[in-house]
Amino acid sequence: MSASLSSTQQRGFQARSNFRATLTALRAIISRDLLVIRREAAVFLLQTLMQPLFMLFIIGKVFATIGASNAGFSTLLLPGIVALTIFVTAVQGPAVDLARDLAVTREIDDRLLAPLPISLVALEKLVLATLRALIGGAFVFPVAFLVLGSGYQVRTDLLGVLIGLMVLVALVGAALGMLIAVIAPIQLLPIIFALVFTPLIFTGCALYPWAALGSIKWFQILTLFNPLTYAAEGLRYAMIPSAPGYAPQTLAIGWVLLALSVAFVGCLWTALRLFHKRVVN
Repeated sequence: MSASLSSTQQRGFQARSNFRATLTALRAIISRDLLVIRREAAVFLLQTLMQPLFMLFIIGKVFATIGASNAGFSTLLLPGIVALTIFVTAVQGPAVDLARDLAVTREIDDRLLAPLPISLVALEKLVLATLRALIGGAFVFPVAFLVLGSGYQVRTDLLGVLIGLMVLVALVGAALGMLIAVIAPIQLLPIIFALVFTPLIFTGCALYPWAALGSIKWFQILTLFNPLTYAAEGLRYAMIPSAPGYAPQTLAIGWVLLALSVAFVGCLWTALRLFHKRVVN
């Protein structure tokens, strides 16, 4: 046995550790997915930016021009549009791709045969969905600058907080997308998107600030059960410029971070457990 091992090493072969094998397999999978993202970049950006483009133009520009909203409303709207774009993009990525892999193409089987822990296969999907969502969210800023013109106002002194919140929002959306993928059959996804996304968007304070709902108390309380509310309010905290004697009214950033963190941990933990049970069975 030792003679055989010695001769193998002499021929230039050396057994890899489990860690190195895992790292090599993970690097190969990530490289393959990044290649797909690069090839589909134009289509992805077109699909992702079409909705925020028209929302910014109609609600942020046209409404202000015809007097349906005040001139400063676009400043309140932009953070909500960024949050909405990141969140929805992050949800749709794993919800569609992972559900298709599990039920139709069975591409997930090849990844499960790689020397990777099962949970790491799912987490790689989460990371890629987060990256796609961040790319889509980042491109909203130049689009908003072109559409809103002088109405484009974003503070830059909280850039680190803004980036951190964008990453956290993307992680929450990706974890929720994974949860949907492992729970729902792929043929039911169109119905689920119609039943979930519509109330999610319109009760998530993306198109209006949470503080403005004080006169509709029951609805203001209802929005607190939507993670998109905390995403939009957190980005408003980091994006809306402050002026002397004026501070934008948003949800307290501590509650925003707590709610988003709890949503992320809860969705991810549940999704990983269900993913493990589904692929093992």
